[in-house]
Amino acid sequence: MNALKYKRIILKLSGEALAGEKGFGIDQEVINLIAKQTKEVIDLGVQVAVVVGGGNFWRGAVGSHAGFDRSTADYMGMLATVINSLALQDGFEKQGIETRVQAAIEMRQIAEPYIKRKANRHLEKGRIVIFAAGTGNPYFSTDTAAALRAAEIEAEIVLMAKKVDGVYSADPKVDPEAVRFENLEFMEVLQQRLKVMDSTATSVCMENRIPIVVFNLNEVGNIKRIVMGEKVGTFVREGAK
Repeated sequence: MNALKYKRIILKLSGEALAGEKGFGIDQEVINLIAKQTKEVIDLGVQVAVVVGGGNFWRGAVGSHAGFDRSTADYMGMLATVINSLALQDGFEKQGIETRVQAAIEMRQIAEPYIKRKANRHLEKGRIVIFAAGTGNPYFSTDTAAALRAAEIEAEIVLMAKKVDGVYSADPKVDPEAVRFENLEFMEVLQQRLKVMDSTATSVCMENRIPIVVFNLNEVGNIKRIVMGEKVGTFVREGAK
């Protein structure tokens, strides 16, 4: 068997991905798909941390535009990520994987507080750690939380799970001439405002030299292919050209 290319990863999932075709709430089949693919790499010895959004229930920015106080709307979104984190924990544990949820907002009855040293210890023991409630601060996305946690735990790569097979020059559903990028540099993502991560998250990854891969979550086996070093989706890093 080929050697692993990445031994510690952050898997970033959108809340919308958990909704599947329903568009709202949580699709158990999607949870099972994610759990089975993740177990494949856990069994190889990969250390996996997960950050999940809450857009299948609530988006802070949308709530703010609807008239809610922005901070209040963002805290509501953080709570939505906790719901998703608990659903993922249940799915992972049904696959026999020990899992811990660490929340940036204290809620001891259902999650540990986020402590870097404790998260690292869980990972070293082969447990999945799910980082819930974003950064714990309003005005910051779960993309930024993923980048921040990746830097803190010294993850080797951030896997951005999407419903498309990479980053395109335009929306491929709208523009038939849209081109998929195989490799991108961080500055290209920022300058062209490409839909990889938000600009804050991209900057954190750039400054800490943490590569990003954008891939199709629905293609079974993609997570394993990435950690084994196969070319999947769009790869974003410094000096990619």
